[in-house]
Amino acid sequence: MRPSLLVLLALLVAPSAALAQKKIPKAQGHNQCPLGYVNTLGTSCVSPIYYKVAPTNGEACKEGWMNIGAGYCRKK
Repeated sequence: MRPSLLVLLALLVAPSAALAQKKIPKAQGHNQCPLGYVNTLGTSCVSPIYYKVAPTNGEACKEGWMNIGAGYCRKK
């Protein structure tokens, strides 16, 4: 019975390890986090989903990217 418990434990732990959070710094001049991110109440924001993001630096988002607020664009 012990080997089956070890296999079950490994299966339960494996999915949580695969769900890495994406951590980004707050954009300069912004105190909020972009859409889809949670404020850590520090200088960063985290998301349970990996998004490819880039700071806007005050410019419009590039083609194929969408504005998610707080100084960031996300790849569509």
